[in-house]
Amino acid sequence: MNKAELIDAIADSADLSKAAAGRSLDAAIEAITKALKKGDTVTLVGFGTFSVRKRAARMGRNPRTGDAIKIKASKVPGFKAGKALKDAIN
Repeated sequence: MNKAELIDAIADSADLSKAAAGRSLDAAIEAITKALKKGDTVTLVGFGTFSVRKRAARMGRNPRTGDAIKIKASKVPGFKAGKALKDAIN
């Protein structure tokens, strides 16, 4: 499912126009992004938790040349599925 299909599903489910559903989805994504940028976690009970995870610096390999390279430490977004989501899938 891509973003347009998700907007269509939200519009049908919530009895909204596609434009309103699109704005709602964009606002939700923006709010989650801002919270993660500040270092907060976002918990949607029954769905899951978005958080920021720290990835340590490490040595990697350039696949083209085989040379060892240093990969800097970074922050990456993470998602852990909630129980209700796991149960719905299984």
